[in-house]
Amino acid sequence: MPKVHTDKAFEQDLREIREKLLGMGASVERQIAASMRSLTDRDSKLAEQVKASDQEVNRLEVEIDNLCRKVLALRQPAASDLRLITTALKIVTDLERIGDLAVNIAERAIDLNQAPPLAQYQDLPKLAALTQRQVKKALDAFVAANPEMAEEVLKGDDLVDALFLKIFNELLSFMLENSKNIRRAMGLMFVAKHLERIGDHATNLAEMVIYMVKGTDVRHPRSRDLT
Repeated sequence: MPKVHTDKAFEQDLREIREKLLGMGASVERQIAASMRSLTDRDSKLAEQVKASDQEVNRLEVEIDNLCRKVLALRQPAASDLRLITTALKIVTDLERIGDLAVNIAERAIDLNQAPPLAQYQDLPKLAALTQRQVKKALDAFVAANPEMAEEVLKGDDLVDALFLKIFNELLSFMLENSKNIRRAMGLMFVAKHLERIGDHATNLAEMVIYMVKGTDVRHPRSRDLT
């Protein structure tokens, strides 16, 4: 569990950082879900709303950055508190990039919605749901300071990669069957790649949680042995 401070003002600052990060995380989760719905439901108006919502995510990024820097300057945190602040600064960057990727999906949806659907998108929503769960679990691990939960996110990335590869191969076969499918299949490949990248950012979040709690850098494969 997060450490509680006797300095109430300091504790309030840390609580505000956690709450704002959770709010930003919830916003990008909604962006992922809405961008995929705009594709599967062929709803370009919803895609435009996703694009507009990116301003809120960017605003939260700036607010959290400023709050973290204020705490660093005024509180001069040490040890685990310093790791918490530096982790928050990195997490906010990954969340902002996740939001950008959701916007990219919405932009692809607007383009794809202007043409007849290529095929059922059954695997793409599965990939989107999986990456959303990865993001949520990584954020929950951050709030609970739970490295075991974060480790589950690292393991779950293999599922994301496997499903992405399956989608990629299916779309490649569509292109090989008929050249008229190429443009639409490529658009869907970009959507799948954006989702796979969201999964990578969720992994980044989880790695930073492990660093925050244990002080162990697991960003490289050889250092992932946490035992």
